[in-house]
Amino acid sequence: MSEKDLSGKVIVVTGASSGFGRGASVQFAKAGASVVLAARRGQVLDDVARECEAGGGLALAVPTDVSKSEEVEALAAATLARFGRIDVWVNNAGAGALGRFEDVPLADHVKVIETDLLGTLYGSYQAMRQFRQQQSGVLINIASVIGKVPAPYFSSYAAAKHGVVGLSSAIRQELNVNDVKNIHVCTVMPTSMDTPFFEHAANYTGHKAVPIPPTYDPQEVIDVILRLALKPEDEVVVGTAGVASAIGHNLAPHMTEAMMAKQTHAAQIEKAPPAEDTDGSVLEPMLSGVGVTGGVR
Repeated sequence: MSEKDLSGKVIVVTGASSGFGRGASVQFAKAGASVVLAARRGQVLDDVARECEAGGGLALAVPTDVSKSEEVEALAAATLARFGRIDVWVNNAGAGALGRFEDVPLADHVKVIETDLLGTLYGSYQAMRQFRQQQSGVLINIASVIGKVPAPYFSSYAAAKHGVVGLSSAIRQELNVNDVKNIHVCTVMPTSMDTPFFEHAANYTGHKAVPIPPTYDPQEVIDVILRLALKPEDEVVVGTAGVASAIGHNLAPHMTEAMMAKQTHAAQIEKAPPAEDTDGSVLEPMLSGVGVTGGVR
């Protein structure tokens, strides 16, 4: 299969205003797909839509807060009203709140769960109902290696991403036991990537928000998303360190979690420079951080 096989496909991407979502949307459009862009930042979505159409595809910008079920339902309705079908749905929108569990305001923890887990649930629900009706479709849920191997100071993010992994697996099991061949559920689990995630994260550690090393090029995840749209796989870990962590957790979970804890504490607390607390873009979107990369590498 080549990217030309995406020509004419209708693809919904949440979190399309930056990071993986922006990069994948533009590449889907260059392959000739019709891309529906969802994120809270409407003006940025308009910029992404223009970039998509300049690349050769059609684009529809639908400002959406995925933590609100009615807005995700409206996103699906807008897609169907414009294009009549949905071939691929990418649940990519995400948020994180860093800090000791009890130091992070409860409202931030709740919004992370609402965005990362409930947002994925809402999107998956709309996608699966349409896929069942048209008897085909690919659902791609972006989780994290932290959804397999938890890390300190990422408590609500770890909880949400574990939920995304479990949700995706349960839906996949339903399809398998009912012998449904043309609907697929894929889970992508990136390790630390150079996106605006850390700029957007709420941070109550007392130190600058930094990725757990090593940090990889987000293009690796974008390439996986495009590949899965054409050739679905159940679960894909992206980043060699993440692959090693996932394997290690299967074989020796306690040792792997101890190593993750030590590595995260060293990077985020011992080595990161001091910084003021911030709620980032968890509760309200930020103007900054609109690129695919975040400049942390």
